[in-house]
Amino acid sequence: MNDPARAAANDIAVGRMLASEPQLVGIEPAVDVVPGMTPQTILTSGAPLEWSAYTGGQRRAVLFGAVYEGLARDIGEADRLIRDGKIHVRSTQDHSCIGSVAGIFTASMPVVIVEDAVHGHKAFCSLYEGPSRLKLNYGAYDDNVRDALNWLRDSLAPLLSAAIDISGPIPLKPLMARGLRMGDELHSRNTAATILFVREINKSLFELYAGGRKAEVLAAFDFLYENEYSFLRLGMAAAKVMADAAHCVDGSSLVTAMAISSQDFAIRVSGLGDTWFRGPHPALEGRFFDGFTDEDTEWIGGESCVTEVVGLGGFAQVCAPTLQAYQGGDFATMQRTNDEMYRICVREHDQFLLPPFGFRGAPTGIDIFKVLDTGITPAIDGGLAGKDGGQIGAGILRPPIDCFAKAAAAYEEMKSTP
Repeated sequence: MNDPARAAANDIAVGRMLASEPQLVGIEPAVDVVPGMTPQTILTSGAPLEWSAYTGGQRRAVLFGAVYEGLARDIGEADRLIRDGKIHVRSTQDHSCIGSVAGIFTASMPVVIVEDAVHGHKAFCSLYEGPSRLKLNYGAYDDNVRDALNWLRDSLAPLLSAAIDISGPIPLKPLMARGLRMGDELHSRNTAATILFVREINKSLFELYAGGRKAEVLAAFDFLYENEYSFLRLGMAAAKVMADAAHCVDGSSLVTAMAISSQDFAIRVSGLGDTWFRGPHPALEGRFFDGFTDEDTEWIGGESCVTEVVGLGGFAQVCAPTLQAYQGGDFATMQRTNDEMYRICVREHDQFLLPPFGFRGAPTGIDIFKVLDTGITPAIDGGLAGKDGGQIGAGILRPPIDCFAKAAAAYEEMKSTP
């Protein structure tokens, strides 16, 4: 715990994370901008797995993604083509993408492009699917899901892309910082940030309205105001470029990624390259929506916990007391949970400030050795997926300590190797 070289490396890594300046620079089809994407590629959340390892809703989501993209007539054919190597299933993490729940990316799907104006790298995330409880990223597919995806691809994405062309790059960190001051924690609650984003592009949208795209603009306003999770996808991509800025610092023990698949929870550590350290799924402390119980829960992936990596979500939970109605619990517990996170982090954020804590900076920079020393694992705000392909609840996810212990052992072995 007192290694000065490691402390110095962590200071460099977290400094890079805090210095990152994510900007929304465009929205384009995945095949046109995502590194390594091909017409036959399907991306999905979590540390990389063999196709045979994907199960349940995550497996269904990949198969339905192939059907949606027109790569297969049905899920049976999709499975055969994947097993024959004609459709390629890859991890979002290997393609600079960040996935919500199952995190399905196919070639024609539009993605937001967020670029770090300081360090130059990019991250990509798909658009929010909309208000229906059943979604492709939850492992469901029907005519309504297909039509919603088509509308995102053919109407909303081109309109927002045109708006960004008019406005120019949109800095996201100021919107996120202000969202915290307005009651968001930028994972399970994005109400304020979505409103702030819409305000940011209002002028551009009105120019498009005046230019003859009236119906498209009105439909876009309806969608964005009805779906407050729309900003989450921007926030996830922003968090990824911030976290990636801290990656690959020699000697650093900071967590730079957390990801869930149908099989495991995994972390990546700055000074340990691209190795993933895997452990069991998190424990759930949540509230089920009416009509659902724990027996309906199914793990189908998810990488929105990247927000916690950079000091948001469960690390800024105290900013969003209204989450009590969504995920249960009480505000005193939220305060204690949030306060705990300072014990496993190396820095307080200089821009993500928490008003209920006297504008103290959010705890930022999870250190695997602080996790082991305290026995405290990250508190992750998240949704609970159901076996029927929809969301069935919400709550706090607490990963077991296993993957942090594995990473620490690998770190010690690396340090002891001449």
